[in-house]
Amino acid sequence: MLNINRALKNDRLLRALTGLNRKAFDQLCEVFEVVYQESIESDTKPRKRARGGGRKARLSSIEFKLFFILFYFKCYPTFDVLSWLFDLDRGRANRWVHRLQGILETALGKKMLLPERKLENIEQFLEKFPAVREVIFDGTERPVQRPKDAEKQKEHYSGKKKRHTRKHITGSTRTKRVILLSEARAGKIHDKRQLDEADLVSNIPDLVRIEGDLGFQGLQNEFVNIHLPHKKPRGKELSDQQKQENKEFSSQRVVCEHAHAGIKRYNAVSAIYRNRVPDFDDRLMLTAAGLWNFYLEAA
Repeated sequence: MLNINRALKNDRLLRALTGLNRKAFDQLCEVFEVVYQESIESDTKPRKRARGGGRKARLSSIEFKLFFILFYFKCYPTFDVLSWLFDLDRGRANRWVHRLQGILETALGKKMLLPERKLENIEQFLEKFPAVREVIFDGTERPVQRPKDAEKQKEHYSGKKKRHTRKHITGSTRTKRVILLSEARAGKIHDKRQLDEADLVSNIPDLVRIEGDLGFQGLQNEFVNIHLPHKKPRGKELSDQQKQENKEFSSQRVVCEHAHAGIKRYNAVSAIYRNRVPDFDDRLMLTAAGLWNFYLEAA
């Protein structure tokens, strides 16, 4: 079994296994414990034996439970490996992951660190993000196992690196914080279409600058606050001034790529997706984005 106490005493090792240093780990552990206790108290299912009965718990403390789920996010082991490392039955390891993922997501939500999935109106944006003056939209994909069904295979084929993927659209700030996140979709869908169907842009005030790449071409015809790079005309070349403007624009937009890289420090959202629970990849991405926002705040 992993020596968790050793990891908790070594900042470098703890960051390698969970993505957080000890100070950040302890801060998150406080709210994680509150949510965990609330989940126990709200469980009305009749128990067959008194709480604490049975064999000695492997995840014996709240620190061990938080370490367990953060380790899963950071390293993304198979349940066979995870059960062996933590001396658990494979099925129990699976159940703990799905239970603790929900608790971790709720804990990050309590700290107001999760990205918004949908904006109802402009007032909601102003209430949630009063200081935000720019939003940078971009698409990000994670590979999935090649579906056996022919229709699903075509739907998930992204055309990028000949991979089958699931895709999200993110909205980031200049400080690399991810404030908006669309639901996961099959990789074939175009960036602009996914953004349109998520209906995020229409509820962002006109005074907020929105930046995107050429994958969102056409958006500038619908909203006044859209800024995109110059597109090369067919059969022609961009002028030197346009090339320079594109270069400066890319240097400003690159922070969204840094945000994606920060989220994908967690292998659970960057490695080939293996889980079978429907839409669990979407929950993993949401929680990983919340962890990245927490990391920025704690740093």
